[in-house]
Amino acid sequence: MKNKEPIIKNLAQTHVAFVSFTGNYIANLEIFKNLFDKLCAWAYPKGLITGDSVFLSAYQDDPQTTPLDKLKLEVCISVPDDTIVDKDIQKKVLPGGSYIVMNAELKSPEEYGNAWNLVVEWIKKNNYEIDMSRPSYEIYLNNPEEHPEKHHIVDICMSIKEK
Repeated sequence: MKNKEPIIKNLAQTHVAFVSFTGNYIANLEIFKNLFDKLCAWAYPKGLITGDSVFLSAYQDDPQTTPLDKLKLEVCISVPDDTIVDKDIQKKVLPGGSYIVMNAELKSPEEYGNAWNLVVEWIKKNNYEIDMSRPSYEIYLNNPEEHPEKHHIVDICMSIKEK
């Protein structure tokens, strides 16, 4: 894993279309693949996948305190605010605000947990606390299948507030 030093950013709110999942998604690549496949199958024919599209996962809960079978995950794509959704696709505005953001290049999906742990350590060491009133995100900056070494390039974004 290669990562940059975390920085504090004020992220803007984002209009997204999404599919959701409740349950233990940790280290379950099949769940993520199925959710992304479903979202892309809906978005692609509508012309919603462009060079400006942002793909991300939004996490609503803390896996340290929430029972694994109750964890909530939303796999999202940024969309114009007037986008009409249908079937199992939902739409919402993800809140902006103060986030700690760490850019990471992960050699495999197994490194996501370590990347999140580094962000949590930085928060504790720098006198902030996690703001659970807003979701945290993984913003995907590449398609690992198109990377020569299948690396995942991602921004880990955790909502924070001062202590």
